[in-house]
Amino acid sequence: MPGELPLVLVLGATGHTGQSIVNGLQESKGFRIAALVRPSSASKVVTEELRASGVEIRLGDLGTDDHSKLKQLFAGVDIFISAVIATALQDQKAAFLAAKDAGVKRVIPCDFATPGEKGVRELHDEKLEIREYVKSLGLGYTFIDVGWWMQLQLPLPERSRSLMKPLTYIIYGAGNDKSLLTDLDHIGTYVARIVADPRTLNKSVIVWEDELTQLQAHELGERLSGEGESLRDKRVYVTEEQLNEQLEHGRAAFARDPTNWDVSMQFTMSQYMHSIHILEENTLANAKRLGYLDARELYPDIPRHTLEDFAKEFYSREEPATVYD
Repeated sequence: MPGELPLVLVLGATGHTGQSIVNGLQESKGFRIAALVRPSSASKVVTEELRASGVEIRLGDLGTDDHSKLKQLFAGVDIFISAVIATALQDQKAAFLAAKDAGVKRVIPCDFATPGEKGVRELHDEKLEIREYVKSLGLGYTFIDVGWWMQLQLPLPERSRSLMKPLTYIIYGAGNDKSLLTDLDHIGTYVARIVADPRTLNKSVIVWEDELTQLQAHELGERLSGEGESLRDKRVYVTEEQLNEQLEHGRAAFARDPTNWDVSMQFTMSQYMHSIHILEENTLANAKRLGYLDARELYPDIPRHTLEDFAKEFYSREEPATVYD
């Protein structure tokens, strides 16, 4: 109806990135919001919380619903945002086809990670293939990457009970490579601006809040955690040669059993560390070289939020490692 706010349908609204996106859309007050939820998750607490916050719940399953049913789920939708898990990337194709036939004006596939070239990371290559599929449909699109989460960049303090704690002490190479960083909780703020902006239609956008080296991030953590010497002693340096060995072992293990989730995740993480810290793909200069628009330049009114700002709050928590759960 004329005068109505645009309707945004979010897939993956209960995940970390999806929740940030829903929050950002709500805080902007510029959209009506719906979430596509599987029927098996209809009564879950997180779904009830979405409904209670004013989000319309649409029940559907990309893996089992036919095209006619999926098309109905996109009725009245102006913008479709996907924030699915890695194993569901191919399921997006059915959603995009239904979105096209339903008249959706803009789609945002699930990227929300670090920029880079084809042929370096298999997961990233799959995302790039999804981008080409979207283009082939003639859909309006925006591709959004966000660098690396600030939540994953700092060394965890002694009190953390996370099993991932030892991994946060690793420094790849000499630690002097720069990396784009964004607070997970702020992704939605930028997404809400990007999807309402005609300048970003059929463009790629890089969201970032800070750009620091690994050593700078560790030094911040050591200083602001109050555990400086202790955390400094826990640093573990992984050389380029050692990381290459991990990649080769991971590739061989994945080839033997591509269905093994642990093996797949370890191999994927090694590829991402190689991309970010050895090839230095997660930089503003590289993103611009690849054709991304800079969200900081597009929206200079959004307050600056540095890793140091984030770290002060991060180390004030009893358990800072919530995103690892």
